[in-house]
Amino acid sequence: MEHPENSKEYEGLQVNAGVDHQEIVNPYLNRMRKKRTRLFTPAEYVDGILKGDVTMLSQAVTLVESTLPDHQQIAQEVIEKCLPFSGNSVRLGISGVPGAGKSTSIDSFGIHVLEKYGGKLAVLAIDPSSEKTKGSILGDKTRMERLSIHPKSFIRPSPTAGSLGGVARKTRETIILCEAAGYDKIFVETVGVGQSETACHSMVDFFLLIQLAGTGDELQGIKRGIMEIADGIAINKADGSNIDKAELAASHFRNALHLFPVPDSGIVPEVVCYSGFYDLNVDKVMKMVFDFVDKTKESGYFQYRRNEQSKYWMYESINEHLRNKFYFNPTIREQLPEMEKMVLGGQMTSFIAANRLLEDFYEQLKK
Repeated sequence: MEHPENSKEYEGLQVNAGVDHQEIVNPYLNRMRKKRTRLFTPAEYVDGILKGDVTMLSQAVTLVESTLPDHQQIAQEVIEKCLPFSGNSVRLGISGVPGAGKSTSIDSFGIHVLEKYGGKLAVLAIDPSSEKTKGSILGDKTRMERLSIHPKSFIRPSPTAGSLGGVARKTRETIILCEAAGYDKIFVETVGVGQSETACHSMVDFFLLIQLAGTGDELQGIKRGIMEIADGIAINKADGSNIDKAELAASHFRNALHLFPVPDSGIVPEVVCYSGFYDLNVDKVMKMVFDFVDKTKESGYFQYRRNEQSKYWMYESINEHLRNKFYFNPTIREQLPEMEKMVLGGQMTSFIAANRLLEDFYEQLKK
């Protein structure tokens, strides 16, 4: 095909030759893939963590989150050696509906805590993963602009990868490593979808529920499940023309809280209005948290709650181990598809199928 720039009327036009077709794949990709972080010994990880080495802490957390048996073995040994140096922090769980401003609020809370109370802060943010691709954005750091560059903070986003319980257990283990590294304030941010709140509550000293006003959520929030486990409620975005709506929502929540029995701590949850974006009344929210911690330490409830949490996670670990042992058993994996067909075909009830699988599993254990 003749190009118009080659005609005589364009004789003075100089046309440069184009470049050859370039590969869309980075030629250095394979070289980059081969470069892997080498594994250290458990003693080296522990030594680095106790010295406050952020790189060693990050690598140890990666091992904790890994599903590879070799990594898990090293991680468990590191956790066991770090355990005597843990337990000396204030653990704050933060939850709320998507869009409530949790990440922005954590940025504001964190800066306030570091400036007023000092010490070091670790933020463990659980990000929801795609059910299709299992991928996760892990973009919480982008909404924690000040904390992400603060020398005394450590932010670690973790994907749920479809398993809230598993991530919760790994988050609890990560808390131990962070405390051993000298972080005396731990924030745990949840994905804010039902079951994760219960898991988060089982590993923190104060569970903060962030709510919004003017979204029709005032009555939606008055539900026994989430309200009963909240140690305090903070209504975000109480700024500008939204202040009156926030105060009205706060009164609704206060009235609702009086309908519930007094919590085990003996302290009725407070309701505070604030604005994370504009740093308004952030000091009141943090005062509510640390006053609660001080009161529970005096009454002994603080240690009682920690003990109950440890017991809870012992049973959770047992349940998870037994479940994995059952489903990864070769005989059970072979029989499951057949049993499914029989149940779906109406040849066997679900309960009989389950009993037979369990009986076969017990027989395998005896051998």
